[in-house]
Amino acid sequence: MLKKMRKFFFYFGILMLISGCSDIRKSIEIPTEEGMHRDLIKVGYAQVGAESDWRVANTESFKSTFTEENGYELIFIDCQQESENQIKALRNFIQQEVDYIVLAPIIESGWDSVLAEVKEANIPLILSDRMVNVEDDSLYVTWVGGDFIQEGRNAILWLNQYLEKMGRADESINIVELQGTLGASAEIGRTNGVAEMIAQKPNYHLIAIETGDFIQSKGKEVMESFLKTYPDIDVLIAQNDNMAFGAIEAIKAAGKVPGKDIIIISFDAVHAAFEAMIRGELNASVECNPLHGPRVAEIIQKLESGQKVEKIQYVPEGVFDQENAAKELPNRLY
Repeated sequence: MLKKMRKFFFYFGILMLISGCSDIRKSIEIPTEEGMHRDLIKVGYAQVGAESDWRVANTESFKSTFTEENGYELIFIDCQQESENQIKALRNFIQQEVDYIVLAPIIESGWDSVLAEVKEANIPLILSDRMVNVEDDSLYVTWVGGDFIQEGRNAILWLNQYLEKMGRADESINIVELQGTLGASAEIGRTNGVAEMIAQKPNYHLIAIETGDFIQSKGKEVMESFLKTYPDIDVLIAQNDNMAFGAIEAIKAAGKVPGKDIIIISFDAVHAAFEAMIRGELNASVECNPLHGPRVAEIIQKLESGQKVEKIQYVPEGVFDQENAAKELPNRLY
């Protein structure tokens, strides 16, 4: 870290100054190397917000990892789903001379200018969960998150197997999709992954797609609209669990049985999703692992020791459904 280097040279200069003067040496206590390394690593984290169970688990992963006991000072800012707040947060981190910045960008675009300021300040930037669309990828050190396109593919791969098992593989299937926040990496990847796989199945028909902003109340609102407009919905794909929970409320209110009358696939695989699968209301949830804190801490430690890190780092993820939910639930950490 630059600040630690400056401190080292400062003390080194003092040591040289007093090396020939025993009286001064007696009056000044030179910090040991061990004492110097007790300085906390200051990390600024600009979080999206608290819009979902996944996000809450992600935040807790960072707060429980970046503690004073572990050698860190965490400056955490909840940006309340506003990109302008994230830009302000990054500039605030620069002013506070943090050692590292972690950013979970709300959307992918609009970052070139402020990230250039971060680079100019010599602060390594780590992206978590979502990606940025910038011309110069040297503006960030690495990105940690899920493979969102593959997550979208996995949802349809699971659907293919499920319909085959149900003897419905050749039926005409009407699908509606609740997207996340438009322009977010998770939304872009999952939308593209789902579309890619649906295009390979002539009997699958994506009849409606609309954003619910990853929010439960909006998921319910949009699903209510879908149900009024399209009486024959076979499958709902919700790009996070919370929107699926809202949609389940709307399906029940419409007199239909979630998980039976309408097959429901969601993303994230949070604790409450497993409970919904066990109840039979949610058919499957594609995992998006939120526990990024330890992986980011590992990256910071590598950078501290002068090691290089990979530009893209995926976290491990799986797919869960009603058949394995009860068995897996006790193992869930979020």
